[in-house]
Amino acid sequence: MSASPSLPPFSASLSSLSLTSFSTVVTRLRAAGCVFAEEEAHMLLSAARTPDDLAAMVDRRVAGLPLEHVVGWAEFHGLRIALDPGVFVPRRRTEFLVRQAASRVRPGAVVVDLGCGSGALGAAVAASQERVELHAADIDPAAVRCARRNVAAIGGRVYEGDLYEPLPTALRGRIDILLANMPYVPTDEIELLPAEARVHEARVALDGGTDGLDVLRRVAAEAVLWLAPDGHLLVETTERQAPAASEVFARCGLTPKVATSEELYATVVVGTRPALRHGRGEHEGSFAR
Repeated sequence: MSASPSLPPFSASLSSLSLTSFSTVVTRLRAAGCVFAEEEAHMLLSAARTPDDLAAMVDRRVAGLPLEHVVGWAEFHGLRIALDPGVFVPRRRTEFLVRQAASRVRPGAVVVDLGCGSGALGAAVAASQERVELHAADIDPAAVRCARRNVAAIGGRVYEGDLYEPLPTALRGRIDILLANMPYVPTDEIELLPAEARVHEARVALDGGTDGLDVLRRVAAEAVLWLAPDGHLLVETTERQAPAASEVFARCGLTPKVATSEELYATVVVGTRPALRHGRGEHEGSFAR
């Protein structure tokens, strides 16, 4: 699991299952190498309906299935996000990207979560502001099914397809906040990832190509066509990749800015489409193709 989640009161977990069960679960989780064994045991006990149910869930966790897939949800930016097996688990560090987006979103904004996975980012940003028009898209059918559970519940729409391809053309030039938490792990480093991600999450959600920025380049190349004037594209990278990502944004007609969080060990690159200026051409600031 990516971080220790917020948990219900300790006694709630033990209301129907014994303290002995808790101790046994913690022991098994620790033996399997789970860093947050007590917190995970608490979540499993809270989710289990019967002792048999608990035993099955512990077996799945010990076998290496991400905790969030075992219990069927992840806590993200104060929300409970439904998760299905194989769908990318939103990381705590990505809450920094949500904070950056939330500081820029305005009432009535058009928000698009591109490569949305579970839809966690779009749902979190939409929850931060009233009257947001939310759209999300992903190429993975399993992710789309999962995102519909999280996004449709708050009035958003989810589409299946590659990057911008499934989005309604009516969104062109209207997107105020474009969230694109694309894969940025270099291909050669995929095997270095923890087994929870490497084995149990779709490779398309992890592999960013030779330098980790292949998908980011594709997103940036068309961003100006879809962003509203003063609209923002937000992506997560590593600190090492941020200068190259900023150069990509600049070449595509976006004004880049890098934000970092030492607390979450997170780096976000924000690309802003320049505003139209009175008396200049309609596509002021558009990129050279």
